[in-house]
Amino acid sequence: MSTTKLYTANVHTVGGREGAARSSDGALDIKLSPPGTSGPGTNPEQLFAAGWSACFEGALGLAAKEQGIALPGDTAVDASVDLHFDAAEGYFLTARLEVTIPGIADNIAARLIERAHETCPYSKMTRGGIAAEVRLRTVAIA
Repeated sequence: MSTTKLYTANVHTVGGREGAARSSDGALDIKLSPPGTSGPGTNPEQLFAAGWSACFEGALGLAAKEQGIALPGDTAVDASVDLHFDAAEGYFLTARLEVTIPGIADNIAARLIERAHETCPYSKMTRGGIAAEVRLRTVAIA
C-alpha cells in the first residue's frame, strides 16, 4: 500500500508540564502548566482534547458530505480527557467525545458519528495506538 505524507507538525518543548512549547512555524507558542494548577498555561490533556475534537468535527463534515447532508453551523464536539494514576499501571489517559448535531435525526446523526469515528485519525489512534518511535537526539559536547 502506498501512502502519502500530507503534513508534519514539529513542536519543540522545554520544561515539560511546567515549560513551554513552540511549533516550527511559530503558529503555536504556549506556556504549559500541570493540570489542576493555577499556572499560566495549558496542559497536554487540553491540547489532546482540542486536537481530537477538531479533527473529529472535520471527519464528521466529510461523513455528512458523503451522505449529501449539510451539517448545521452549530454542530459541536466536546472532548474530555482524564489523566489517571494507578499504583500498578502508573499514569494513563481516558477520553470521550460528546457530539451535538442540532436538527439532524438521532439515527442519522448516529450513523454520521460512527463513520467519523471510523475515519478520524485521532479516533484511530485511540482505538489501536499510533505508530510511534522515541529516540535520542545526540548533541555534540564542546
